[in-house]
Amino acid sequence: MRIDIVSAFPEIFTPLQSSIMKRAQERGSVFLKIWDLRDFSTDRHKKVDDAPYGGGKGMVLACDPIFRAVEKVREENPGASVILTCPQGRLFDQAIAREYASRKGLIILCGHYEGVDERVRVIVDDEISIGDFVLTGGELPAMVIVDAVVRLLPGVLPDQAPVNDSFFNYLLDWPCYTRPEEYRGMKVPDVLLSGNHKAIADWRKREAEKRTRERRPDLYKRYLKNKGKP
Repeated sequence: MRIDIVSAFPEIFTPLQSSIMKRAQERGSVFLKIWDLRDFSTDRHKKVDDAPYGGGKGMVLACDPIFRAVEKVREENPGASVILTCPQGRLFDQAIAREYASRKGLIILCGHYEGVDERVRVIVDDEISIGDFVLTGGELPAMVIVDAVVRLLPGVLPDQAPVNDSFFNYLLDWPCYTRPEEYRGMKVPDVLLSGNHKAIADWRKREAEKRTRERRPDLYKRYLKNKGKP
């Protein structure tokens, strides 16, 4: 899979060059390229924003450099879906991550300042928000999207590992423990030391259901509604 990110602040994306994201790129599971929006500005000062018509505080990302950037990126990533990160987008979740992981490629446009010129939306396939709050720009949401999508690609994680993630089948993850068996009076549950795989699986399912019911009753209702469905 190929993912291109277009941003006026490309230096922000160093976290995508570490840990699982770095290994995924080294193994060829994903090709990731960061584009500097300022490279597509025709302004001699590489300006990519301007004051909004109608007045008001803040600046707006201009349409011309964004159009130019997308046209160039599409030459290298044909057939890719264009995603705009912005507060008005649909709320990102695991289902959307799985949806994106099946796409041929992604082009992520990072909103910034007060947003983008409205005309940009004619070249956008989807708009994504990561929550009901406002950030300085769309760079952090872009990294969230990339991380969530890439870890679902074949060969990035061990087989079946994503199946046990929180939100898969509408459940939060079960409690996890590692060595030592006892720490400051807190012991690992006996069932996890038993070697009985069926008992462990049953315990994990019960704990996942309990945790979801207590912490995310909204998600638990969805789990009950979809329980047993493929």
